[in-house]
Amino acid sequence: MDQILVQTLHGLVNGMVLAMVASGLTLIFGIMDIVNFAHGDLLMLGAFVGASVLGVTGNYWLALLAAAVVIALLGALLQVTTLRPLIGRDPLTTILATFGVSLVIQKYALWQWGPSVRRISEPVRGDFTMFHVQYPWYRIATAILAGLILAGLWLFLKYGKYGIWIRATTQDRVMAQAMGIPVPLVYTAVFAIGSAMAAASGVLFGPFAGVTQTMGFDFTLRAFIVVVVGGMGNLGGSILASIFVSLLEAYAAIVVSPAQAVIVSFVVLVLTMLFRPTGLFVPTPK
Repeated sequence: MDQILVQTLHGLVNGMVLAMVASGLTLIFGIMDIVNFAHGDLLMLGAFVGASVLGVTGNYWLALLAAAVVIALLGALLQVTTLRPLIGRDPLTTILATFGVSLVIQKYALWQWGPSVRRISEPVRGDFTMFHVQYPWYRIATAILAGLILAGLWLFLKYGKYGIWIRATTQDRVMAQAMGIPVPLVYTAVFAIGSAMAAASGVLFGPFAGVTQTMGFDFTLRAFIVVVVGGMGNLGGSILASIFVSLLEAYAAIVVSPAQAVIVSFVVLVLTMLFRPTGLFVPTPK
């Protein structure tokens, strides 16, 4: 029972971090119809920026904020210079473009920070005891903070002026543009928000396993899985799918190794594509 409790907590915490990554990815796809293969590498770059700022200032929260702002600006620049000229072209073109951006970011990170693992110190230390099980406070704080960020994103999309613009563009971009909404600006803002979410996720995850140049690929792969399972362009579905898949992996790790437990995600992906291609958490039309 203790092991099940620990794995449940692991699954929930990892699911909340993954939900932040997937929410940015699904937001970009829902608005722009772009499959962003560089999303995980923006996460990795944000984690390195956060580690660098933390090394200079010693302030974790300042590092988290700085990483989100820097990568948001970078994401806006990438959208304007690289992706905006490709809008309306063959989807394969944008896939190749984002894949090229991914390679550039990886090589830049290797040149700038080297191949060694960077560590991010936990801002919240100590453990708490639950049913004779000790669990780090930082992991709980990470899940709570990720939940607050996701709730803030939902409130922004629901009630904010620019959030309403984003939702209108999602539903019908032609009508939104006809109503005076600056759709190109919305595209840039959405890509910046998605990039900021990825960067914040990288800094939050950094204390768990360190920061490396290859961490982005794993997050990109898992984020695409949960976006498909949750429903392409469905923000709420991606969040639920992130927690669902992470819990399945955590429970599978009780029986097999963590590396083998990842197979569960691919099994869920295949079953979803076969029997529910619109996504497990998309309401069925009546």
